Amino acid sequence: MIKTLLIANRGEIAVRIIRAAKELGIVSIIAYSEADEESKAVGLADEKVCIGQAMSKKSYLNIEGIIDAAKEVNADAIHPGYGFLAENPLFAASVESAGIIFVGPRSETIELMGNKINARKAAIDAGVPIIPGSTGNIEDIASGKKIAEELGFPIMIKAAAGGGGKGIRQVNSFSEFEENIDEAKREALAGFGNSGIFIEKSITNARHVEVQVLSDGEKFFHFFERDCSLQRKKQKIWEESPAIKIADKIKDEMFNSAISLAKKISYIGAGTVEFIYDSESQDFYFLEMNTRIQVEHPVTEMVTGFDLVRLGLEISSGKSLKLEQEEIKQRGHSIEIRINAEDPANNFFPSPGQIMEYQTPDGPGTRFDSMLFLGYEIPPYYDSLIGKLIVWDENRGKAISRLKRSLNELKICGIKTNIDMLRLLTEDNQINEGPVNTNWLENWLNNNLNNLN
Repeated sequence: MIKTLLIANRGEIAVRIIRAAKELGIVSIIAYSEADEESKAVGLADEKVCIGQAMSKKSYLNIEGIIDAAKEVNADAIHPGYGFLAENPLFAASVESAGIIFVGPRSETIELMGNKINARKAAIDAGVPIIPGSTGNIEDIASGKKIAEELGFPIMIKAAAGGGGKGIRQVNSFSEFEENIDEAKREALAGFGNSGIFIEKSITNARHVEVQVLSDGEKFFHFFERDCSLQRKKQKIWEESPAIKIADKIKDEMFNSAISLAKKISYIGAGTVEFIYDSESQDFYFLEMNTRIQVEHPVTEMVTGFDLVRLGLEISSGKSLKLEQEEIKQRGHSIEIRINAEDPANNFFPSPGQIMEYQTPDGPGTRFDSMLFLGYEIPPYYDSLIGKLIVWDENRGKAISRLKRSLNELKICGIKTNIDMLRLLTEDNQINEGPVNTNWLENWLNNNLNNLN
């Protein structure tokens, strides 16, 4: 049983975990950097422990420092949230070696699925369809060109150890091949310490659809799907559930594939199996598995009524899930949009600073997950995500109407944000009619950013 929990993260996810821990009677201890001493998470936690200086590598990415802090406060478990060390197998293994519970899957599972080539092989073994591509690392230009010729352009070059949209290049012809493969390898090495790359066929009219899974090690469940196709530079902006205009038969095949993969790798905890859906052929393919709670988990909570963070803590406490798949229902429609401290009119440049005015939306089916408060000084050292606006209603049209109303109530002054851009997005006819593919938002931004000046 977990009695004391160290949260090795910050921002809105730290707040979210603290609240779930308190509801379970678990003592919450926040690990914070010097820059976050005045944060909402520090104020809400039962206890606090400073883990270092503002820069992430000296605090939130310092494995040894976090383990030492956990020992100092006698924590039974560590929750990594998402980002930072959440999908770092070395961190998970270090936590396990210290005799502390890691809230999430085993370190070997994180390592297996963190390497995209090995993850593809695991998907094949589980009978899950994968995007046609190379079976291993591309060792040289000649072998890469041969595979590209077999697949036909366009192709995607991807970092084997990648994630978060980094180390990815689309190549449309042989003339672009060598330059992009070199850039992808450099970016992969700089970002992940691994220059390994592989090649996949590019699905040109793709939607990004993911399935939420959860397992206590004995029983495996899916919590339906989320559509995450609205992306900028492979970073998600808008997520919703259910995914519209995909046949129930195909969704059922996705759910079965996600469960098959989770069983094949003996998955424990909350995770997400991500797929690319080809709108033209109506085929779907395995993309990757995120071995952690996702930023967009609230939309699943809104349509199913289950608290995924609390369930994850219960699983790590050794509890078996008293649940059957038939009990998990999908009701209504939910949308989440990410609120970032950035300036869309200035190439999305980060905008740290003090919150001078703050008003959050309220009312039925409205939720705002954030770490903000009036007077809070957003530090310049971390990700620009400052909140998530989540709405629910009985259908998609009503959910978008509720989203518009909620966005108009939301006021965050003193910094630049993407709120005006999101308001404009909700007025777009194609968004309201849906669905769109993963390239749609980039084109929309090119045509609409001038309206934000």
